[in-house]
Amino acid sequence: MPSTPRAGRREWIGFGVLMLPLLLVSMDVSVLYFAVPFLSAELRPTSTEQLWIFDIYGFVLAGLLITMGALGDRIGRRRLLLAGAVAFGAASVLAAYADSAGTLIAARAVLGVGGATLMPSTLALVRNMFHDEKQRGTAIAIWTAALTGGIAIGPVLSGILLEHFWWGSIFLINLPAMVLLLLLAPLLVPEFRNPRAGRFDLLSSVLSLAALLPVIYGIKELAREGWSAVPASAVAAGLLVAVVFVRRQRRLAYPMVDLALVRRRAVGAALGVNLVAMFAMVGFAIFTTQHLQSVLGFSPLRAALWSLVPSVLVGGVAPVAAALARRIDRAYLIGAGFVVAAAGFVVLTRVPVTDGLATLLVGASVYAAGLVVVMSLVTELVLGAAPPERAGVASALTESSSELGGALGMAVLGSVGGAVYRREVVEGLPAGLPADAARETLGGAVAVAADLPADPAAAVRQAATTAFTDGLHLAAAGAGTLMLLAAVLTVATLRGVRTPTPTPTPTPAR
Repeated sequence: MPSTPRAGRREWIGFGVLMLPLLLVSMDVSVLYFAVPFLSAELRPTSTEQLWIFDIYGFVLAGLLITMGALGDRIGRRRLLLAGAVAFGAASVLAAYADSAGTLIAARAVLGVGGATLMPSTLALVRNMFHDEKQRGTAIAIWTAALTGGIAIGPVLSGILLEHFWWGSIFLINLPAMVLLLLLAPLLVPEFRNPRAGRFDLLSSVLSLAALLPVIYGIKELAREGWSAVPASAVAAGLLVAVVFVRRQRRLAYPMVDLALVRRRAVGAALGVNLVAMFAMVGFAIFTTQHLQSVLGFSPLRAALWSLVPSVLVGGVAPVAAALARRIDRAYLIGAGFVVAAAGFVVLTRVPVTDGLATLLVGASVYAAGLVVVMSLVTELVLGAAPPERAGVASALTESSSELGGALGMAVLGSVGGAVYRREVVEGLPAGLPADAARETLGGAVAVAADLPADPAAAVRQAATTAFTDGLHLAAAGAGTLMLLAAVLTVATLRGVRTPTPTPTPTPAR
C-alpha cells in the first residue's frame, strides 16, 4: 500500500495564505461593535436599519454556506476562493464609502456572499493540501484557532482603528489581505474540483437558503425580543422547507448534500457535537461582554482587550489536542474537552457581583479551552471522514452547524438569563420608579441610573447587577450540565470511529 504523501514547505506557506481570508471573514462578524456611534452620527440609520447593518452579514453568510460549498466542489475550490476574494474586497470598498444606511446594508450583504465563498473554500482546500492525517489535524487545529481568534480580535482592531481613523477604515483593512490572496493563492494553493459532482442544482440551492435563513433569523429574533408569532413562524417555515430540501436530495442523482455522508457516525454525530459546542461558546459570550461593560463598568475598548485574555491563554490548546489525537481515541479527547468546559462553567457560577474580573476570566478561559479542543477535533473528524471530492460540502455543513449552534445558544442561554433578570430586578428596584427599561435589560438599568440622583442610582445599579449576575449563574449552570451530558453522548456515539481516506490527485493548478 503506497504511503500517504506529506505536505512540504509550499503547502504550509499556501496554508498561511489561506488564513488571511479566514481571519477577515471571522473578524467581520464583530468588527462593527465599536463603530455604532460613528455610523449613527453620519448615516443616521433607523433602529430597524441599524439591526440589519449588524445582522445581514451573518444571515447571508449562513444561508449560502451549503450552496457555496457545493459550488466549489463543481467549479473548483481555488477558483471560488479567488472570486470570493474579489467580491469581498469590492464590498469592503463599498461599505467603507457608503453614504447611506441602505448602501451599507447592501455592502454588508455582498460581504456575506463573499464570506460564504471564502470559509468553506479555505477548509476544503486544507483537506486537499494535507493528506497526511497528522499534518491535517495540525492544520485544522490552527484553522480553528484562527477562526475563533478572528472573532475576538475584531472588536479590538475596530477600537484601535476608530481611535485614529474614520469608521470606513474598519472595512478598508480587508483590502491588503485580499490583494495578497489574489496574488499568492494561484502560485501556492492547488486547484481541486470533483469531476463527478454532476450538474449544479439551482433549486436545491434556493431550498437550502429558504431553510436556513428563516430558522437563523427566527432564533435570533426570539433571543432578542422574546416569544412572538413572527419569528416562531419563521423557524417553523424554515424547518418545513428543510424537510422538502432533504426529500429532494434523496431523489437526485447528484445531490447538493450527500445524505449517505451525513449518516456516517464520523460526520452526522460530529456535526451534532459541533452544534452543542458552539451553543455554549457563542451563547455565553454575551454574558461575559455585558459583565465587563455594564457590571464592572469598563469602556468598550478596555472590555474588548480583557475579553482577549481567554483567546490568548487557549491559543496553543488546539495543536496540543491534535497531537494527542494521534495516540488517544478522539471520542475520549472530545469528551474530556466537554468536561473541561463544564469545569469552566462551574467557576462562572461563582462570579461575584463586584470585583469579579479574575473569576470571570478564569472561568471563560477554562471553558474556552475545552470547547476549542472539541471544535478542532470535530472539524478534523468531519473533514477526514468526507471523501476529498466532497470536502466543500462537508466544510459547509460544519460551518452551518456552527451558525445554528451559536444562534440557539444566544436564544436559549440569553432567554434563561433574561428571565432571571426580569423576575429578580423588580424586587430590588426602589419603590415607585417608573422605569420599564430598567426592568427589561441591564443596559437599560444602567442608562436609567445615569439620570437619577446618587442614592436611587446606586440602588438601581445594585438591583440590576445582582439580578444579571444571578441570571449569569443559572445560564452557566445550565451550560455546564449540557457539557457533561454532551461528554457522555460523545463517547457513546464516536468511540472507535476511524477516518481512513484515500488520497486523490487534485486537478492541476492553472
